[in-house]
This record gives sequence, C-alpha cells and structure tokens, in this order.
Amino acid sequence: MSRFPARAVVDLAAIRGNVRALAQHAPTAQVMAVVKADAYGHGLLPVATAAVEAGATWLGTAQVSEALALRAAGVTAPRVLTWLYAPGAPLGEAIEADVDVSVAAPWALDEVLRAARATGRTARVHLKVDTGLGRNGVLPDQLPELTAAALRAEAEGAVRVVGVWSHFAFADEPDHPTVRAQEQVFADAVRTVEAAGARLEVRHIANSAATLTRPAVHYDLVRPGLAVYGLSPVPQLGGPTEFGLVPAMTLEAELATVKRVPAGQGVSYGHQYVTDRETTLGVVPLGYADGIPRHASGSGARLGGPVQVGRRTLGVAGRVCMDQFVIDLGPEATQRAGDRVVLFGTGADGGPTAEDWAQAAGTISYEITTRLGVRVPREHVDSVARAGVPACDEAVVR
Repeated sequence: MSRFPARAVVDLAAIRGNVRALAQHAPTAQVMAVVKADAYGHGLLPVATAAVEAGATWLGTAQVSEALALRAAGVTAPRVLTWLYAPGAPLGEAIEADVDVSVAAPWALDEVLRAARATGRTARVHLKVDTGLGRNGVLPDQLPELTAAALRAEAEGAVRVVGVWSHFAFADEPDHPTVRAQEQVFADAVRTVEAAGARLEVRHIANSAATLTRPAVHYDLVRPGLAVYGLSPVPQLGGPTEFGLVPAMTLEAELATVKRVPAGQGVSYGHQYVTDRETTLGVVPLGYADGIPRHASGSGARLGGPVQVGRRTLGVAGRVCMDQFVIDLGPEATQRAGDRVVLFGTGADGGPTAEDWAQAAGTISYEITTRLGVRVPREHVDSVARAGVPACDEAVVR
C-alpha cells in the first residue's frame, strides 16, 4: 500500500485508562464500551479489545454488521448489544453469534421471533423505551403491549427479555428539566416491565454524559461512548482532565509544500485569506475528503481550525479543500516539506484538541473523530501516557 502523508495515532493505553476511569465514576454498574462507527473513528477491533482488557463487560454497536464483525474477529468474552436495524436485517446471524438485540417496535419483535425460530436459538432482547428523545423506542403507553408479546415469546423459549433501556435527549445539559423527567419515565417503564414478570439482567439509560454527571441513573449498566475515547461530553462543565480522561487520538500530517510568497498573495479557493506581508505558506495534505471540516476554513483575519507546528499553534488560512489546506507559517518560518504538524491530540502540551476543532467548525467533538476518512491510516500504539502526561515511550502494536 502506498504511503499516506498523514495518520491518526490511537493510544490503546489511553482507551484502557479511560474505561477504568469510567468504571470508577459508576462503581455500582457494569460498563458497556460503545464502539459503533468504527469505534468513533478509532478502529473497531483494537479499541474493543483494549476496552475488554480494561474491564468492560459489554460492547455496544449501532449496526448489526458491527456486532457480527466483533464476533467474527474472535471478540467473544463480553456481551454485545446491537440496536439499529431495519426490516430484513440479518438478525438470525446475530442470534447465532450470541449478540443481544434491541427491540424498539412491535415489528422488530416479530422479526426477532422469526429469526429465533429459524435458528432454533433463544434471542436475548432489550426493550427500548422512548422516554422523551423522540427517536427509537416504543412510547410508554405502548410498552405494556410490547412487554406482554415479548413475555409470550419468552414462554415458548424463542426470546429472553434481559434488558430495558432508553436514551436521554439532554444528558449533556444535566440541569435541563427533561433529564429529570426522563429519569422518572424510565423508572416507571422498568417497573412496568418487571411487574409483568420480566426477570431483567440490566436496566440502562446512562450515556457518557450521564455516566459522569448523574449517578442516580447508573442502574446496572452504563453506556459510555465518547468518554471511552477521552473526550468530554460536557465541555462546558469540564475537559477530559477534570474527569480523569485522556484523548486517545492524535491526528498528524507531514507538510507537503513549503514556499515563500509576497504580501498580497491570495490563498486557496476564493482568496478568502490574503497575506498581509511576505511570508511562508505550508500545505497540509488533508482535506474535507479526509474528514477535515470545510466549516473550519479561515477567512480574512479569522483563522480556521488549529494546527500545531513545533510549539506554535496556527490556524487554517483560507478554504479547506478536498485534499489539502494551507497554513501561514510566518515570515521567520524554518519548516520544510516533510515536517510534522499536529491537527489535534491530547492537548497536554498546549496543542489543539478535537474539541478545539469542534469549536472552529461549529460542531461537536464526536463528529471530528468519527468523520475521519478511510484514506487516513489508523496507527495503534500502546504508550505509558496517562493523566495528561505525554508518552515517553511508544510501541506500535497494530
């Protein structure tokens, strides 16, 4: 494979440390590490393995294909829950692979039943309740009927109702009135299902934000996603360090072109940035095809997404293009083509973070890591960096 001039370096030691930190935040609950979307762009199998090594007893995936990929790769120790599918999904394969399946609608229970009967295996199901998000799940007044149907199927041995779950709409705003309202609706839903005779193994509603800020809703299982990767789901309340987390991904690239230009030089499409003095420009070979947000472009005196060059933090100058963007290195620059620049990392050395890029693009840090394109290789390392201390020794493990 040809060499790509950029890489996303993922520290598996950080992943393990984050999972352990999250377990400390929820000491009465099991931890499900959510590894959907290629582990938020960090690499599904390496991250899943590291999370399990750190004590995660569950893994969560949105798509059935993700759950099946885990099982096919030999990740068999933890329970795996998958929850987002349409009619015709390969539920039989999931049941045969010992994957738990969410049931968010009556038709979904029908599909699970058909798959279970066809395979001759008992399906483990989690009933999904819409407690106020307005997304997947049955409304509370539909829950008794769905529960009754599921328990009839349980009596014949086709399914086993092992869980009830839901999702907050405003968990990243812990004081929002909907949070407490959803807590009550969920508590009522749990009582409804248990009163009908279900013998639940797990009740779960806490995502990353609720895991860190709402101990009352930890129940039997918490489902952190973003926090597993060392990013704060509540940046307005505190960054990763405040919660004992370390960002696991560092996105770095090599300068492709470095050249002197005169004052008045327009930069990139549309000349939204024009040099105000003789200076040096550097081309970073990553663009929106690789997941760099075009909304983080720089315009006029307002520079865009931050980039660390040596010990300086600079910004995108002009528009982000499909494959590249430009930075103004300044009149005294000594950089050459091939020199390393960092788009985001732990921030421990004062450099930019995924949250900084989110702020520059008007989005959230979740999107910054998950949108990284397939051209960008993921390089998995195992460092000794913890608690914001830069690694002094790294070994590439995958």
